[in-house]
Amino acid sequence: MNTATDKPLPEHARVVIIGGGVIGCSIAYHLAQLGWRDVVLLERARLTSGTTWHAAGLLTSLRDTETQTRLASYTQELYRRLEAETGQATGLIECGSIQLALTPDKAEEMRRGFRAAQSFGIECEEIGPADVQRLWPLAQVGDLETAFHFPRDGRANPTDITQALAKGARNRGVRIVEQCPVTAIEQRDGRVTAVQTARGRITAEFVVNCAGMWAREVGRLAGVDVPLQAAEHYYLISEPVAGVHPQLPILRDPGRSAYIREEAGKIMVGIFEDVAKPWRVDGIPPDFTFGEIPPDWDRLQPYLERAIERVPVLANTGIKVLFCGPESFTADHNYLMGEAPDLKGFFVAAGFNSLGILSGGGVGLAMAHWIVHGHAPMDVWSVNIRRTHAWQNNARYLADRVVESLGIGYQDHWPYRQWQSARGVKRGILHDRLAAAGACFGESAGWERPNWYARPGQTPAYEYSWGRQNWFGNNAEEHRAVRERVGLFEQTSFAKLLVQGRDAERALNRIATADCRVAVGKVVYTQFLNERGGIEADLSVTRLAADRFLIVTAAFTATHVRSWLTDHIDAALHCVVTDVSDGWSMLNVQGPRSRELLSGIASGDWSNAAFPFGTAREVQIGYQSALALRLTYVGELGWELYVPVPFTLGVYDALVEAGRPFGLAHCGYHTLNSLRIEKAYRDWSHDIGPDDTPLDAGIAFTCSWDKPGGFIGREPLAAARGTARQRRLVQFLLEDPQPLLYHYEPILRDGERVGIVTSAMYGHTLGGATALGYVGSPGGVSDAYIATGRFEILIGNRRVPARASLRPLYDPGGDRVRC
Repeated sequence: MNTATDKPLPEHARVVIIGGGVIGCSIAYHLAQLGWRDVVLLERARLTSGTTWHAAGLLTSLRDTETQTRLASYTQELYRRLEAETGQATGLIECGSIQLALTPDKAEEMRRGFRAAQSFGIECEEIGPADVQRLWPLAQVGDLETAFHFPRDGRANPTDITQALAKGARNRGVRIVEQCPVTAIEQRDGRVTAVQTARGRITAEFVVNCAGMWAREVGRLAGVDVPLQAAEHYYLISEPVAGVHPQLPILRDPGRSAYIREEAGKIMVGIFEDVAKPWRVDGIPPDFTFGEIPPDWDRLQPYLERAIERVPVLANTGIKVLFCGPESFTADHNYLMGEAPDLKGFFVAAGFNSLGILSGGGVGLAMAHWIVHGHAPMDVWSVNIRRTHAWQNNARYLADRVVESLGIGYQDHWPYRQWQSARGVKRGILHDRLAAAGACFGESAGWERPNWYARPGQTPAYEYSWGRQNWFGNNAEEHRAVRERVGLFEQTSFAKLLVQGRDAERALNRIATADCRVAVGKVVYTQFLNERGGIEADLSVTRLAADRFLIVTAAFTATHVRSWLTDHIDAALHCVVTDVSDGWSMLNVQGPRSRELLSGIASGDWSNAAFPFGTAREVQIGYQSALALRLTYVGELGWELYVPVPFTLGVYDALVEAGRPFGLAHCGYHTLNSLRIEKAYRDWSHDIGPDDTPLDAGIAFTCSWDKPGGFIGREPLAAARGTARQRRLVQFLLEDPQPLLYHYEPILRDGERVGIVTSAMYGHTLGGATALGYVGSPGGVSDAYIATGRFEILIGNRRVPARASLRPLYDPGGDRVRC
């Protein structure tokens, strides 16, 4: 093995990988598979010595998102063939897994997830308590509501898997160097150039940070934020138990915060507690190798006692191992992958939330493809590091959030569930006024935002369920207010970017699908596309001056959109991007009486002729000024008001006071969502994303096909114009007004699965649950295909008939928007 510590390091490598756990070795293996052999993997100590060595090795396929499910599924496929390919044992046992539901609500959650899994190609079935007893004779099943069996799931030995990947990489020319910690990372002109170690310097085109729980510190060497935090993770292994064998399925018991599996004739019980404990917030010791943490068993005792109730024989069985070791977790329980937002060539794959083994193969595949081809092989937004924000690297924030995020996978995944920990990071200047108006706040990108407003005497807090939650009526009232009168949305969290310079128009016109060569005061709705025609951003561009444009995009996309701009603006152009988000509040006034309200308190002529749709101008309200944009995301007449923060209180107070005669209602983000889905407005990351084209999504009207210089992604789209679309985004309305839709529900046409729901909410004007979802057919999805099909949506075990439409079911002609 070429791991000898006395062999000189190469002076150059095409790729340097930092970290020799399962993730680093998988990326090395997959790079070699793609023919890249000038690869060096540097491990600070020994392979697997960080957290990989003590992982439980579970291989469960159904994850929270389609992307993560696909990565987990590929991982299982890889591990099945890895031993035969490399000659290295992997310890793979295809024993299956069983998810247990103890309550009707958990059964509903799992049943919906199980239907989504089937849409993703996962083999699974719902089973009863008697079936669980048959598959796991020692299990106590008297408290079960139902269960779900995944027969292709299994487990593997993490160390053996890692060694097999390393051997496969070495066999194709990758060099692996142990006992070689990285001490510095060099960069020039915004690109990584080299790494330094105690044994020498290596120049590199790409550097990949796979340092596990040290990834945050390694990121700092490069000036890159990698927000993750280590936390204690516990499991025990019993003495030998009669009747236990390797083919016993993994039991996943969320109601007891535990997983249970066989381990060499013994029983392993792992805990994902709902209140966890962060470890070494001040930094991970560099010499922590194959290390353990002194366990706090008093804290874990209640969890263990409850978990052991699932297999009662454990109460009278000795404990052979009581283990506590660290794992790294992220703020949203999704891992961190991809190229860093501000340093080209520097990639990250870390923060796997105890899912590194089951995701490792897929992550290696995706990362290698990303490095070699310049893009991921699938939509990986849910795990893309560019979804994070610099402020999230705050140590106190991470320590407080990991208390909740460690165990979130074993909690109830309610619709609209809100994080409870590490809240209040960002509060707009109107926060206290909105709270006084009854706001129930949610959190997005650190911002406290009103999701709905409580009535007088009603507590502004969620009461979760899979049915109509306690705010359903509030949402209906807010929804009707916007459709019939006027509503006020506080949307300060939206990201606001200034694109400035004498070449700003030229730069934007190449990146945006729409033509940005517009007059000052014109607002343009547009997308940014990748080279394949997929949608990377969905936003508005307002021309403020000959050399200045304002871009507005959703808060959670701020890092991604800013990075996309800076990555694609030619360095020779005189154009800069500045984030001015925190300098401006945004108040959105929407509804048929919005013109009457605003014209009564603001300067200028607000008539349709003087202030048409898609235009902007500065207005005065009282002593204050604001930038007013005539736009809508709800399908009504309305304006977005961008107000300098010091002016916000005055503008808000004037709107509220003047709005009383018009029945002005405070409206939250849930209402924004229910209104936009009725109008079939798309939402980036749900309905559209990097794998969806404007042609598929029905928004190709934004594409200026003939503008000089074209736009990024034009060529593949132009080639596809006029050809039959094999998938199209369709709007659905359930014919039964009672059921609710959320996300990932399968879509059936004439009894056959043809797609899944991408986003949904109750349409209070249409009178039923309303959804968007892609419908696909190898023969093409024509207008007639939609019009002649009998559509249903599968909600758990129930098929619900649905009306399908390629045009918005609400105001299809857009008359209310442009009146």
